[in-house]
Amino acid sequence: MSFKSQRFAARNNNRRRLAAPVLFMALFVSPAYAGNVLPVPAVTIYPGDIIKQNWIVERDFGSGGPMRGAAIDSPMGLIGKVARHTLLPGLPIATNAVGEPRLIVDGQKVRLIFEQDGLVIETYAAALQAGSAGDVISVRNIDSGMTISGTVQTDGSVRVGG
Repeated sequence: MSFKSQRFAARNNNRRRLAAPVLFMALFVSPAYAGNVLPVPAVTIYPGDIIKQNWIVERDFGSGGPMRGAAIDSPMGLIGKVARHTLLPGLPIATNAVGEPRLIVDGQKVRLIFEQDGLVIETYAAALQAGSAGDVISVRNIDSGMTISGTVQTDGSVRVGG
């Protein structure tokens, strides 16, 4: 066998060895795993903006893209949230770059509710901290001047005690 034919035979042998894994990947790997599709901003979103559905698009980053654990992987996890940082178009959104909208801002007059054993007492207080639903914040009772802590409710009131 001549040198030229040996080289040709070796090249064909290498092609056969490489063809098997490529064929396996094409046949058995699901398209869902082939890419890395993440929601990204379609426009620049500034800190404090509430994210709207039409501001988010999905982008395929391929297999070499960002890791899913570091970025939000669902558009539903973004809609209605507030941007904590500037979010640039086309870039993945880090999990710590968005948060719940603030229901109460510092200094705001809030409804204070105490409820225990059927007894309900409502009054007003001044918020000493900003807070989202579920956050524990400090408030100052307007009548007594006493500072107390309470949990922010989804309706914007603060529940104390009980």
